[in-house]
Amino acid sequence: MEKWARANYTPCLPLGDNRSLITGSEAHIQLARKAAAEGIVLLKNKNNLLPFAKGTKVAIFGCGQIDYVKGGGGSGVVHALYTRNIYQGLKLKADHVEVFDALSLYYQNYVEEQYKNGAKIGLFEEPEVPNTLLLQAKDFANTAIIVIRRYSSEASDRKNDGTDDYFYLSDAEKAMLEAVTDSFENVVVLLNVGAMIDTTWFAYNDAVSSAVMLWQGGMEGGLAAADVLVGEVTPSGKLVDTCAKTFDDYPSSEGFHESADYVKYTEDIFVGYRYFETVPGKKECVVYPFGYGLSYTTFALSKVAACQNADRIIVSVTVTNTGRISGKEVVQVYFSAPSGKLDKPARELCGFAKTKELVPGESEELYISFAINDMASLDDCGMISKSAYVLEKGEYHIYVGTDIRSAKEIDYTYVLEVDTIIEQLHPYMTPERLDKRMKADGTYEILECKPVERAVFDWGYKCADKPERMYRLVDVAEGKADLDTFIAQLTDEELIHLLGGQPNHGVAGTSGMGSLEKYGIPPVMTTDGPAGVRVNPRKGVYATAFPVATALACSWNLELLEEIGRAGALETKENNMQIWLTPALNIHRSPLCGRNFEYYSEDPFLSGKMAAAMVNGIQSQNIVAVPKHFACNNKETNRKNSDSIVSERALREIYLKGFEICVKEAKPKMIMTAYNLINGVRASENAEMLDGILRSEWGYKGMVTTDWLTLGEHWKEAKAGNDIKMPRGNNDNLREALEEGTLSREELCVCAKRILEMILWLE
Repeated sequence: MEKWARANYTPCLPLGDNRSLITGSEAHIQLARKAAAEGIVLLKNKNNLLPFAKGTKVAIFGCGQIDYVKGGGGSGVVHALYTRNIYQGLKLKADHVEVFDALSLYYQNYVEEQYKNGAKIGLFEEPEVPNTLLLQAKDFANTAIIVIRRYSSEASDRKNDGTDDYFYLSDAEKAMLEAVTDSFENVVVLLNVGAMIDTTWFAYNDAVSSAVMLWQGGMEGGLAAADVLVGEVTPSGKLVDTCAKTFDDYPSSEGFHESADYVKYTEDIFVGYRYFETVPGKKECVVYPFGYGLSYTTFALSKVAACQNADRIIVSVTVTNTGRISGKEVVQVYFSAPSGKLDKPARELCGFAKTKELVPGESEELYISFAINDMASLDDCGMISKSAYVLEKGEYHIYVGTDIRSAKEIDYTYVLEVDTIIEQLHPYMTPERLDKRMKADGTYEILECKPVERAVFDWGYKCADKPERMYRLVDVAEGKADLDTFIAQLTDEELIHLLGGQPNHGVAGTSGMGSLEKYGIPPVMTTDGPAGVRVNPRKGVYATAFPVATALACSWNLELLEEIGRAGALETKENNMQIWLTPALNIHRSPLCGRNFEYYSEDPFLSGKMAAAMVNGIQSQNIVAVPKHFACNNKETNRKNSDSIVSERALREIYLKGFEICVKEAKPKMIMTAYNLINGVRASENAEMLDGILRSEWGYKGMVTTDWLTLGEHWKEAKAGNDIKMPRGNNDNLREALEEGTLSREELCVCAKRILEMILWLE
């Protein structure tokens, strides 16, 4: 096929077998179903009620059984041909369970009426259960299922103010719970949510036998839930966030809605389990710890050992299925660093691995390795060396288990005799108005923040001489001209054109890049993510809606993430688009962030590994992956003007770390900056983050795009190393900056070169 044929021409060329469409294909739908099941977390299973015995009769309560939330709102919406809800999923298991249809049809009629009246999925209240139906359900079955669902969206956060009780049960849900638990001997709770909610109402309630975290499982989420409930799939998901007893137990809660204009990250590095497992008295606030998840079978870990090999520590462990059902297990490795001059979390995740499907009695030996330098801490106060990653002297202990609480210390200790500087960095992105931050004992230390002169970067680009003949971009691809020579022939206006987004082409709906026909630069189109390829349904394309990112992360299965990356990339390619705007890997700092469903975890290591797997899968098909939102986009309220005020250490160890892992391990071709400010500087205009940390320190070679319709000035974004403004540029702003001398042609060329390098990489 001619280079850039898919970008230049609109006819769809099917990629499936025998010229069949792969977009929304049965193979991809089954992959989505498999992924949804593997991310399901079994939280409670008293008396082994689950899986349901064959012939079990059930009554399903809650409009979530019909009004199934397959994913969140905003750019994460995927238009699939259908969504299988929980009632439909269980009806397909008629040979195993019998559903009380009259009750489910009551909810179906209620939901349809809500839709007719303009209500949106996941955003209307539970109806009161008619007493007649309740009695009929009780006569029909002794097992009840309660479905609780939650919806959230880009551009808005949730609240707990009585008008939007996202975290806690509503009064109507409480009434339903009471009615059901008073009437049924066996009660199963299903949580169709995109982020953490209150779990105390079932964890500590003897009237609730079992609880299952379904998350938002994509188009086949209802059938995947049924697969697990009847035991066709053994649950193997593990939590990627800590379940706390109350919303106020999360350290970010106090200041989350303090102001629309800023967020002070006063908890510093003590996010999620780093807080609950470290600060005295906070372990008691945990309902379900990080990494937790039950199975229908049992496993034993044995022959646990560790050794040092050069600059890495290798942990080996044998996992044996000791139960009577086949299943998978996740082994997690944590370390604890010595408490010295710098405060440290009690434990930090540094490795994990998932077994294959083990039959009863079968064993598998796993090897998990991590770099010794991964145990370093960022010294942002000069205790040992300012703005350096350091390993403090002392003992580093290793823990192995199946969640952070079950992990036991192993018979291996890494001992360091002297404080060691691992990497000397620069004091980039330091705060000017963060007055305090949390210490390991739960108290706060006062920070002396001073005005900072921000760094300016010069990449030293030298413009080549204008060539005597005109070259097309394909000449560069074929080695007939180098890229600098090609760029030298472009006028300032043509460079400005390249630095802004271009109109949609074909079925694309989120604009494109390139599109300079005179020089054979193709129109390269983008498509939203990360739960699948997003195309407006009026264009006749229905893609595969995969589970949300949090659900995928709960699988702890990197191979699965890579497989989904490949599948989504093929759907992108088949529809003649070249850039899939995924993965998103901001941190679950608060349960109220409206976009948590798009993000992986409270832990940066796990987030980075998941994102790297997705990027590797996507780019294996010559489709550009775009990790986002770089960085600190952990709140949606006033997201285009809110300032994330955070210490240099928390930035480096928590909010940038996942991106660093992804960049170094997967080498994405593009990164998207966030809307928000970070310590007073817009992310899209932040030269210290883009040219300083991303390119100079991490060695990033790809291009950078803004998020769509940022409020940053285009010339400042270009000067900071943000190569393109989407979905369109501000040409007048760039022209004026050129005329005034605040922006140079050389700086335009640097940005254009990175954009063209991305296009040259494409097929």
